Amino acid sequence: MDYAYHRLARSAPKYSWWKALVTGLVFVGYYLALSIVLVLFFVIGSFALPDVFGDFLAKLTTISLDLTDPTIFAFAIGTIALMLPALILARLTMGPRPLGLVSSVAGRVRWGWLGRCIPLALAVYGIVFALSFLVLDPALGAAPLSPTVTSTTLLLIVLALLLTPIQATAEEYVFRGYLMQSIGGWLKHPLWAILLPVPLFAIGHNYDIWGLLDVSIFAIVAGWLTWRTGGLEAAIVAHVVNNTTLFILGAFGLTDLNATEGSPVGLLVTAAIMAGYSALVLLQARRTGLVTRRTVVEEPGEPVDPVDDAALPVAAPQYGEFLHRHGVSGGDFGAAQPGAGPVEGPTEWIAPEPPQR
Repeated sequence: MDYAYHRLARSAPKYSWWKALVTGLVFVGYYLALSIVLVLFFVIGSFALPDVFGDFLAKLTTISLDLTDPTIFAFAIGTIALMLPALILARLTMGPRPLGLVSSVAGRVRWGWLGRCIPLALAVYGIVFALSFLVLDPALGAAPLSPTVTSTTLLLIVLALLLTPIQATAEEYVFRGYLMQSIGGWLKHPLWAILLPVPLFAIGHNYDIWGLLDVSIFAIVAGWLTWRTGGLEAAIVAHVVNNTTLFILGAFGLTDLNATEGSPVGLLVTAAIMAGYSALVLLQARRTGLVTRRTVVEEPGEPVDPVDDAALPVAAPQYGEFLHRHGVSGGDFGAAQPGAGPVEGPTEWIAPEPPQR
């Protein structure tokens, strides 16, 4: 069987449609438990080290959290980052196995491919952000750039570099990983798996309509890239670079860390970034021959999933006996020629490991 990324849950042994729902409930349970631990850490810290944590409870009960405060920033970003260990624990509890199926069709994070995506994202974000600040903003009458350094600037930068990659990765694993594969297990067409998680991702951000549209554009393209490349790596890189860049700019006062409003211009900037990045990613994927589907050959006698009706991969000559038992002519695949006699080989089909990238 041949599986695209959104259908990978079905490639695991003993797949059942209801397991995704139970995994979600288990994930919520783990996430709440980890969140309680994090809150207790900050509360205890506010009593033990008031000079470091400040009056955390007073800050936490305000109407809106101030992300320019390092303590609140660490708590807010850390709270989102907790989704990653919670999901890992939920998948270890409920499956499917291997755990790495949520990462890519290779059953693991393809670190080489992830590394190739980083310079692509840095180049696109750098060019578009530079044009936005130096050309677009002045043309629209915006005030010139005026970076400021405060007593919290360095700490905010350090926190952004340490926590933001985990926070962005966590969101990708939940929305483009768990949710895409859960929906893909129920509905075969990839559009369902790409589009249905978008509203959940958008409403998790406290923005106006333009901001929500901006976030939705990112989510749609990230989901599409995940499906096209067979893994989360390209989406993770875009998310990490985007958020880390904005948080570092915010540490210098160049962006508003507490902004809740978007704009048509911001929407166009995001669309331009994701379009340029996607084009470069797909070009790189074709150039490197990136494997984007997972091939799993059923054991002899094991029923074939009727939902995924992709053909078996071409067999090598040494598997002639396996083909013969399943009623496939050896000459069809070059395994044997008429009159050549039986082909010796193992009696069990072993799926090849995908190439490491």
